Amino acid sequence: MRKVLLYYLFTPVADPEAVRLWQIALCEGLDLRGRIIVSEHGINGTVCGDIESCRAYVRRTREYQPFHDLEVKWSSTEEQVFPRLRVKVRAELVSFGAPGELRVDEHGVVGGGRHLSPAQVDQLVAERGDEVVFFDGRNAFEAEVGHFAGAVVPPVEHTRDFVEVLDRGDYDDLKHRPIVTYCTGGIRCEVLSALMRARGFDEVYQIDGGIVRYGEQRGDDGLWQGSLYVFDDRKTITFSDHAAQVGRCALTGAPTTTYYDLDRLPDDLVTALGHAPGDAGQVLLCDDVVTRYAKAR
Repeated sequence: MRKVLLYYLFTPVADPEAVRLWQIALCEGLDLRGRIIVSEHGINGTVCGDIESCRAYVRRTREYQPFHDLEVKWSSTEEQVFPRLRVKVRAELVSFGAPGELRVDEHGVVGGGRHLSPAQVDQLVAERGDEVVFFDGRNAFEAEVGHFAGAVVPPVEHTRDFVEVLDRGDYDDLKHRPIVTYCTGGIRCEVLSALMRARGFDEVYQIDGGIVRYGEQRGDDGLWQGSLYVFDDRKTITFSDHAAQVGRCALTGAPTTTYYDLDRLPDDLVTALGHAPGDAGQVLLCDDVVTRYAKAR
């Protein structure tokens, strides 16, 4: 049994390159794999390894004073879910394409939406009903297998598309309604909620810990519906044994939660899906569809 750690922390980092080199040495010494991004705004990562190595990683990362308050979400897996370790320095922890807009201090993102616990999210909806808008802060394809009930899912292919969508005024009609932004672990909404508030959305919230925290506490007995897309070899996870199957096969419309990389599919199947051979991206498909096309090659 291995553990997968998911974490982020917005805090000023004076020397991102030094932190990058330290994190490489730390992870290699503990035989951890995963992806870590460091910037002047903080750290964002997900790593996988055996439980003792993961515990040591968290303990030693928190010994660095700026990361003392790092919160980590844990999940389990039978196998290593990352092929290698990658640690990079970037201008942004999340690629919204607006590094100049983001302000960070020792308390986190300045001007972001108010954090709500899962219980507070449910309470807000109970008190204000359909007035509340759930706003998906992920890439649109992630929402195909799971989302909050009645959520607004902007048709974005990349995180950087959100700024254009907001500046275009596509959701200006929501500016005076209570908006609960959500994403996988919360990091994208730290930035998205700040961008929305800066553009006149006057009541913006974010779920503390994102979908992961909500699912851990509420399972599939709350407002979340379906599976959660994750950026590792697992592709999707669920929070109970009775998760709704929201995803649909792109070819047949049958229920599925299995994502396939377009560039690894048979060319005739890619063409049948309306794409060109060599296109990048992921698509939901039933396993039997892929098997059938593979046998026909």
